[in-house]
Amino acid sequence: MRKACLLTLVGVASAGIATVVYAATDADANIKLALHKRLPKTELTAVDCGRVPGLCEIQAGSNLFYTDRGGRFLIIGRVYDMETRQDITAARLLEISPETLVGGAAKSTMPEDESANAVAASESRAPVAGAAEKVSLAGLPQSGAIEWGGGPQTVTVFSDFRCGYCNRLHQTLADMNVKVIERPISVLGTRSISDAVICSRDKKAALTKAYNREPVPARQCDTAGLDANEAFAREHGFNGTPVIVRSDGAVVHGYRPRAFLESWLKGAS
Repeated sequence: MRKACLLTLVGVASAGIATVVYAATDADANIKLALHKRLPKTELTAVDCGRVPGLCEIQAGSNLFYTDRGGRFLIIGRVYDMETRQDITAARLLEISPETLVGGAAKSTMPEDESANAVAASESRAPVAGAAEKVSLAGLPQSGAIEWGGGPQTVTVFSDFRCGYCNRLHQTLADMNVKVIERPISVLGTRSISDAVICSRDKKAALTKAYNREPVPARQCDTAGLDANEAFAREHGFNGTPVIVRSDGAVVHGYRPRAFLESWLKGAS
């Protein structure tokens, strides 16, 4: 019965496919025309009105912003799917530019005279406006952390397993004589991966697998520690990853090379 239903739907879709494609293309073209009139200095790369219901995603080079289907209202910021816990804007920016570490919001490339009322957003390697520069980690539960490495100094890293710079930082710290306390947060819709790592019998091995994009078997356990990580990150403005916290609470946003880290860690009071 299910196969029959599918075949019927395919037949109906085939009959009307030209109309559907034409309508979507026509709508995108109208949006592009409207934006070209209102933002003549902004070069638009692509328009997609089907990715986010009710909005049109506008790509300008390696940057994203959004508009309504009439091309009147401009939206600069992040679209977050609360049901899947995915930062849609962050994931799209990562697709467009894999080496970009996504931060607070979509970055605008519009000339200043075209975006007088727009809120400019920064790349996450720069400090996010309003983010804490020093924090206390005392209240965070041990259950939300994976400890690895060893040495006289300790560093805590808030990371996302699909963040390229987090992976690079992981490799850098692995070559240093330092104890790492890794606290996963889901910036790029990776909560299910974090759950699997935290619930793994060998968390350190699972951590490495996650960074290598190898499958980590799902297991059931108490993941309240991850909830605490994410609540802490929101409270302190950690909107991008990685965020590095020294033993004295000093905070650095984004990846840093080994030479910087070795010098910075020695400054812990």
